[in-house]
Amino acid sequence: MTQLTRAQVIVEVAGIAATAASIEQRSQALLDVLRRVMPSEATWLALRDPERGTHAPLATRGHADPLRAYFQTPVAEAETELLGLNRHRPPMLVRDLPVPPGELHAWADHLWPAGFRGGLAAGLFTGDGRLLGFLSLLTDAAERPTDADRDLIAVLTPHIAHAVDRMRTPTAAASIVHDAVGGVVLTRGGEALTLPGLPPHPLLVRGAPALRVAAARLGNGGTHATFLCPDKDSQARTGLVRVTVLGCARPHLDHLLAAVTVSPAGSLRGLTRPQLHLLGLLIEGWPDPRIAAALDTTDNDIADRVGPILAAFHAPDRTTAAVRAEREGLYLPGVLGGLPEWEPSGQADRRLDRVLPPRGIQN
Repeated sequence: MTQLTRAQVIVEVAGIAATAASIEQRSQALLDVLRRVMPSEATWLALRDPERGTHAPLATRGHADPLRAYFQTPVAEAETELLGLNRHRPPMLVRDLPVPPGELHAWADHLWPAGFRGGLAAGLFTGDGRLLGFLSLLTDAAERPTDADRDLIAVLTPHIAHAVDRMRTPTAAASIVHDAVGGVVLTRGGEALTLPGLPPHPLLVRGAPALRVAAARLGNGGTHATFLCPDKDSQARTGLVRVTVLGCARPHLDHLLAAVTVSPAGSLRGLTRPQLHLLGLLIEGWPDPRIAAALDTTDNDIADRVGPILAAFHAPDRTTAAVRAEREGLYLPGVLGGLPEWEPSGQADRRLDRVLPPRGIQN
């Protein structure tokens, strides 16, 4: 080790991990420290997307193109499993590989031809056991990195994992919903992951209508949405709660889509549940004849029902009322009011398909 003592390295890496800089900035700063204490010809720090089985580099140093090329191949995921790198274990030196390097696609086709002879790979695991990605160091000498380097990396990997943990983003976003009583992190594939700091909620399980509406709102190009949802366990007179969706998607990095929370509905401006449902249909673009058919009433009755809604929002027309209601999240989406998912020209279906797979299909 050069320039820094072991204790100093640990303190510096932990400090970088704790900063509020971007994930890319933290990653680059970490590689700067590693370069000073264990020089290598190539260093690679990447996130793993478990739904696509891909690895996206956050920061690299030196001649990392062979690693980039390897992790774009379909065998990379299988080889990390073969080597046990996707299970919580100490960092692995090349000389400690359970199979000869020449039998691995990584070394035979990518790393050995590029002149690398030694190296180290470490899975980055969180305290709760999530595999976030990998750190790899490659050298042109078989005797490097050393056993001491491996032992130091073993101490540093929890801090490095914290630095690159994308779950920090939805967790921070969800913290602005001060009265949240439950929440999840929604993924591209429709999974509902644990949101640190909040308990799960029955309305936010995989395939739940509220999550499909949340995904649709983001799939339409939004980054934030809020709407009302029926909850049979709610103590409120209306039986409604508020769902808040806070987008955190970085699709080139991983599968995380949004933080989704449940909280009390709050003020409803005196609107009733049927009026909030009607607002949802107006926001979704349902024409009066279709609304009338869905609600088993007439076009004239729909016009009469709109009057109190305009008054509640001090709006001159239904378009203004709908805009204000959507901004405040004071509406009950059609599908959550018991109606089928629908928008003009099937837009809703196409939107959902872009974000969530059909039910029963796993990414």
